Formats: sequence, structure tokens, C-alpha cells
Amino acid sequence: MDAFIRFTNQTQGRDRLFRATQYTCMLLRYLLEPKAGKEKVVMKLKKLESSVSTGRKWFRLGNVVHAIQSTEQSIHATDPVSRLCLTLANLNRVVYFICDTILWVRSVGLAVSINKEKWQTWATRHYYYFLLLSLIRDLYEISLQMGRLAHDRAKREKSSQNSFGYSLADEETEWLLFRSLKQHPPLLLDTVKNFCDILIPLDQMGIYRSNPGIIGLGGLISSVAGIITVAYPQMKLKIL
Repeated sequence: MDAFIRFTNQTQGRDRLFRATQYTCMLLRYLLEPKAGKEKVVMKLKKLESSVSTGRKWFRLGNVVHAIQSTEQSIHATDPVSRLCLTLANLNRVVYFICDTILWVRSVGLAVSINKEKWQTWATRHYYYFLLLSLIRDLYEISLQMGRLAHDRAKREKSSQNSFGYSLADEETEWLLFRSLKQHPPLLLDTVKNFCDILIPLDQMGIYRSNPGIIGLGGLISSVAGIITVAYPQMKLKIL
């Protein structure tokens, strides 16, 4: 209970819970819409989804500051490829949160002259770039881990050619990708989260159309992954 209270006291924690609720409503609404007699339930889910989405905008108001701090941290990454991907990703994240804040200002009536469609398009585009660059970084990290495992396996094979109790056949059947992700849960979580999230801007930009069920399921999975990284900071992928 104490851990749950500490989690909900964090702005990111509350946002993740709201986000999970939002996409759960979307998924349930998609599943119930074809069924007869579920019209009232579907309408309630739609209203709840809209209310939660609006509430999440309040939690995101200060995120531009966190995005700027993340950009400053990524500049100091030791690996040049990770440094480039993370810095560009976080810069796009900064722009996305700026656009998101401007859209919030319009939604509350402080500046009704703002072109909502234009700023929404910019926000979606920069959100997509952020996720794409984050995924490229994840794939790069996975390739590094696979390379290390392959190198270690080659060394073991060379040193144990005449050793007893070692099966090369068993070693050869293991998948480097599976082992890489299994040994690095934060990398697995980050990859799953970014992959599920990128479906949203891909659909909004018309690059790859998905139905609300896929979007809802992907959003729910990425939200759960985000909840895990907030509740357990050691599960968050570190900048090296």
C-alpha cells in the first residue's frame, strides 16, 4: 500500500494510471460496439475516455521542463550513436510538449484563435519522430547486446572444444535476441513501450492505419510498461 501511495503521489505515476484507464476504455469500447444492447455502456466508456484524456493534459503541463533536462543528460551519453539518437529524440519530445501545451491553452479558451489542426499535426509529427528515434536507439542497444553474447559464445566454444559436459548443440539453438532481452529487462520494456506507442502517431498520420482495438491494446501495454518503470526505477533504461 505504501508503494502504491508513493507511486500515485508522483505526477508521472498518476499520468500512467490515467493513460492506462484511457486506453482500457478505448479497447473495451471497440470490443463492445458490435454487440447489441451495449449502447449505453459504450457511451459511458466514451465519456470516461474523453474525461481521462482531458485530465491527462494537466499532468503534462510541466513535462517540457523534464524533456529539456533529459536532452541535457543525453548529450553526455558515452556512446556516440546512443547520444545522437537520444538527443534528437528528446529535442523532438520538447517540441511535442510545447505543441501540446499550446493545444491545452486553446482547449481552455485562453487563445481561441490558435489553429488547432496545424498544432495537432505538428504535435503528432514530433511525437512520431521522438518514438522512431527512441526505437532506433533500442534496436542499436539490442544489436550491441547480441554482439557481446555472440562474442562470448565464440570464446566459450573455442576454450571448451575438448571440455566435458558442454553441449555446443544446446548453445547453438539458443536465440541471441531472446537471450539479449531476457538478460536486460529494462531494454525489453523500453522496446515494447516504444513499439506500442508508435502505432498511435502512425495511425494519426495515415502511415499505417490501425483500428481502435489495436490502438487501445497497444496503449494499454505501453502504459503498463510505463507504470513498471515509474514504480521500479531500476527497470528504466539508463543512459550510458
